Amino acid sequence: MTHSKLKAGEVAGTYLVTSPVTETDIITMAKRFARRKLAKGRKISKPSQAFEHLQLLLQDYEHEVFSVLFLDSQHRVIRFEELFRGTIDSASVYPREVLKAALAYNAAAVILVHNHPSGDPEPSDEDRRITVRLKQVLELMEIRLIDHVVVGSEGFESLAARGDL
Repeated sequence: MTHSKLKAGEVAGTYLVTSPVTETDIITMAKRFARRKLAKGRKISKPSQAFEHLQLLLQDYEHEVFSVLFLDSQHRVIRFEELFRGTIDSASVYPREVLKAALAYNAAAVILVHNHPSGDPEPSDEDRRITVRLKQVLELMEIRLIDHVVVGSEGFESLAARGDL
């Protein structure tokens, strides 16, 4: 799929399709736009703004992927990185490696995100346990855990919004 199938519309953020597109083309375009919204320097003023983009990027994996959105003190994106890959129903997450990456990027805050290949974004007990553990580890280095988001094809769940942070 090339950019030549899209043309900027008259209103900012709108586009015209200039030639026929397939479902695959549309999904590819949507993922490209989602990556742009999470690009370095983009400010995340409301975490919920990022959740739909994160869902789009991670919902189609057939295995669990645990990722981190690293942010500066103004909540601008430093980097979005997939840190751990797992199986169809779990991923091993190592707090030491999350902290190491956060320090390497000089992050002031992070948003954790992982997918549930089943499609159901309901957080598991293990999801809550690793969130508490990561929050403790990150706080030692004054790195704020803003949220842990679980995404699936059926939507997303924010542990912060549920009061689990």
